[in-house]
Amino acid sequence: MTFQQFAYRNVFRNFRIYAAFFMASFFSVFVFFIYSMLMFHPASEHGFLGNVSLLGMVVAEVILMLFSWFFIFYSMKAFLEARSKEFAVLLHLGMEKRQLSKLVFLETMLIGVISCVFGIAFGYAFSKFFFMIVREILYLDELPLYFSWEPFVLTLTVFLSAFVVISFISVLMTRETKLIDLLKGHQYIDVSNSYSKIGASLGVFLIGLGYTLAIITTFFTLPIFLLIIPIIVTIGTYFLFTDTIQAFIERVKRRKKVYWRKTRMLSLAEQGHIMYSNRKMFFVVTLVSTLAFLCVGVLSALSSYTSQYDKLNPLGIIYKGNVDNEYEVAHISSLIYELEEAGLSYNLTRFVVKRQTSTHTSNPVEVFSVTNINHLLFSYGYSMVRLEPGEAMFIAYSDDSIKELGDMTVRTTLKESEVDLVINSVYPELIFPDAIISRNAIIVSDADFEKITQPFERADVVESSYHLLAFDIANWVEAANIGLDLYHAVAEEYLKENYTLPFYFENAGLNYSYILAAYSLFMLVGLLVVAVFLLAAGSFIYFKLYTSLEREKKQFDVLKRMGLTDSEQKNLITRYLFPQFFLPWGLALVHSVFAFFVLQAILKNVMHVSLGKEIVLAFGFIVLIQVVYFYLIRWRYIAHVRL
Repeated sequence: MTFQQFAYRNVFRNFRIYAAFFMASFFSVFVFFIYSMLMFHPASEHGFLGNVSLLGMVVAEVILMLFSWFFIFYSMKAFLEARSKEFAVLLHLGMEKRQLSKLVFLETMLIGVISCVFGIAFGYAFSKFFFMIVREILYLDELPLYFSWEPFVLTLTVFLSAFVVISFISVLMTRETKLIDLLKGHQYIDVSNSYSKIGASLGVFLIGLGYTLAIITTFFTLPIFLLIIPIIVTIGTYFLFTDTIQAFIERVKRRKKVYWRKTRMLSLAEQGHIMYSNRKMFFVVTLVSTLAFLCVGVLSALSSYTSQYDKLNPLGIIYKGNVDNEYEVAHISSLIYELEEAGLSYNLTRFVVKRQTSTHTSNPVEVFSVTNINHLLFSYGYSMVRLEPGEAMFIAYSDDSIKELGDMTVRTTLKESEVDLVINSVYPELIFPDAIISRNAIIVSDADFEKITQPFERADVVESSYHLLAFDIANWVEAANIGLDLYHAVAEEYLKENYTLPFYFENAGLNYSYILAAYSLFMLVGLLVVAVFLLAAGSFIYFKLYTSLEREKKQFDVLKRMGLTDSEQKNLITRYLFPQFFLPWGLALVHSVFAFFVLQAILKNVMHVSLGKEIVLAFGFIVLIQVVYFYLIRWRYIAHVRL
């Protein structure tokens, strides 16, 4: 038998041992390949993901590649640790270290090539199904399966080079290991004095500080806190796993009534050792899981925003201009022509909005007449407004403002025209997008509106009134191509130092198409990254369990001979696995929840979007997946222990 045949038979005769490493490699290739199929799809040349698609997809591909490399390297390291005694036997029988390095290299490359072949084959087989999902997400008419050499070559280049590099690194690590260390394998370590009291305190203090800063984050403190909170929490998490948990376990051990109860002593004693031995792995799993949860949360936030966009932007097209805007007639005629050419029905309302100063707050107020508002409300199908002279009504700018303004009664005078008003109600629906009108907008009766004749006191800076032309379009998503010239003119003007155009234009359908393109990109990338992250986090734990399986199997055999029943053994294994599985993920979940306090603070101020419901649903789904994953691994672990 040649050396190459020995390596080949070593892999296939003991494939159960190699299966975990093979599955990790296979899944990495599989995910990378189907994403490459999407990136090189002929339809992407026509920009089916919008203008940001190419750069965004390349960045996502690089992230996937780097993480897959790290994942395979860690899997390889755990795989070699699990085989340390096998290597020791081979060295003891006379194998040279050079030959052992060659054996590791050949085996790794053999598994790598098989992983690439199966990963690409299954990836291509599932590409059609993946394209169907993408087509539904992006509202595409079709996204056919295709065949091109590019995704195949890219995947093979990335992963074969990865296996070569990782094999060389693994060979170097194996050469440095002494025979006596391989024979010893994993030794039991006395961890009772392995922690620092200062480190234990720092773990609690830094995480608590990070959480506190997350809660008190405001829109103005965001740039600073966004930088320092992740650093503080990451350092705190490291100390938590290296010192705080050890200190907690030792403290519990000193309470004999708790520690000596039934099999609790066994599980707690073992946990101390496990937590110390795997502290770095738990730290990595926590960070990786936090990233995965944040990806899911951001996707939920984007989903929430896109689903609420229709409600926050009830108007299809808005044209806002100065009273003396010389382009108004031509622009409106052009928009009407384009809408009719496109076959879209619409309802046009023209407002004259007057500016005055409130004596109650000394702030500017935008005043709408009740007749104009009712014209737009009729178009929406909302209830009409009835106001007597002297009465006024708030116009809400967000859902929360409807509640806040509904409880207020304000007696004020429009200072310039001396019109007395009592504002004691708010219209219970959003009439205009937040960006179009000010937060001090009210509706007054036609009689009071006619009384407003005096110019705004700051008329030298801002005009006393302006025109607002609102196109209510039932299906405004289809109006994305209306008024493109105006849209580009406004966009170019915003790039200049001063905005000098006498008009402003906004197309909700066009804005929504850009948001949807960005959301779709994040959705696709996020789902793939989350899938790899979650699998990696679970696999890290599974590899560690497998690495120490032989030692723990002997421990359970001894306990069984001492009288441990099957049910007690199951309970002990559950207590043994539960902290390893749920402590990193539980901590990652808590980290993510506080991270979303920060995100909620931004969205609440900028977009008026609430994430509570979406985050609870998304995280609830993740917890469900983790519970299923836990019982799956518990089932396999019990099966291995009983063999």
